[in-house]
Amino acid sequence: MDQISKEELKDLLTPGGGQCISLYLPTHRAPVEGRQDLILFKNMIREAEERLVASGLKGAEAKEFAAPLQRLLDDAAFWQYRGDGLAVFYARGSLRTYRLPMHFEAAVVVASRFHLKPLIPLLAEESGFYVLALSQNEIRLLEGNRYSAWEVELEHIPASLAEAIQYDAPERQLQFRSRSGASGAGQKQSALFFAHGVGGTDNKDDIRRYFHQIAKGLQEVLRQDHVPLILAGVEYLLPLYREVNVYPHLLTEGIPGSPELLSTEELQKRAWKLVQPRFAKAQQEVLAQYRQLAGTGRTARDLREIVPAASGGRIEKLIVAEGGQAWGRYVADPEAVEMHAKPQAGSEDLLDLAAVLTAVNGGLVYAVAQEALPENGPAVALFRY
Repeated sequence: MDQISKEELKDLLTPGGGQCISLYLPTHRAPVEGRQDLILFKNMIREAEERLVASGLKGAEAKEFAAPLQRLLDDAAFWQYRGDGLAVFYARGSLRTYRLPMHFEAAVVVASRFHLKPLIPLLAEESGFYVLALSQNEIRLLEGNRYSAWEVELEHIPASLAEAIQYDAPERQLQFRSRSGASGAGQKQSALFFAHGVGGTDNKDDIRRYFHQIAKGLQEVLRQDHVPLILAGVEYLLPLYREVNVYPHLLTEGIPGSPELLSTEELQKRAWKLVQPRFAKAQQEVLAQYRQLAGTGRTARDLREIVPAASGGRIEKLIVAEGGQAWGRYVADPEAVEMHAKPQAGSEDLLDLAAVLTAVNGGLVYAVAQEALPENGPAVALFRY
């Protein structure tokens, strides 16, 4: 599974001149269904070539331009490992691919910039969560959103309660044993967790000390996050972990029962049921905040004002219509925004641009139904100052 950072998004936002091809497609992890992905990707390349021709290239030029995409199609090693969705960005001399843990609607976009709005759910803090699954045999940390969840590899976590007890002496340094497995660059390794150690001990003080080591190890992973953490585990373990927890966004509600019996998909579903009302409440609060501040100079509803503000990092919160589009062109120097009634040469989705610029500059993006927007438009914004 790949990760995409805000820094990479900033790079993708910078137009390199010429045409930019953005491809989004749902993919299947099971090899049996994988052939469908290749057929879909092949059709999407053909569609991208047709759009290049429509933009003014000759047929042979379009095929030559899209040749790196064709080579990717023929790369068996690339297709061996897949996520739930694939995002591909190509401009002449630059090809980036991301196998991501979320489902995409198939989309082909050819424009002067890359189309990035489908990636917003992976970056928006108000739609993400963590699940810490505690069981007798292992500990798992999952990161998820409304669409999917994936395991976060860990290190600096005790391998078992038995090891935590064995090395919990002043003269001995606590040592951990990491679980081996596939891990890429920047990934952390997970560790085993046995709730009952050598000799069958289940002493609550020992478990608390063990949980303290887990909470300490998680600080390195969660220290820069502000998203909810949900505990999953048998009921007698959850309050013991809460006693030593140091992460400030641990939810009161948890997922009871043995998580060993639950797949990642089932944990994601149960976690989303817990956090979805919280996120819905946050959306209502930001809408109420907009109504309260409207007319004070701290808000905007015109994309001619919103896009430059997003580019300059002034937007604290942006509320956009789900599935909305607004065509136009943004020129940074001299700063100007043109609005177009429909797509035309050189135009782009300004709603997409505003959303991504807000996210990469540290603002929050909320997607709501069109009828929930307080103004008759595709977006409204709250400024930091």
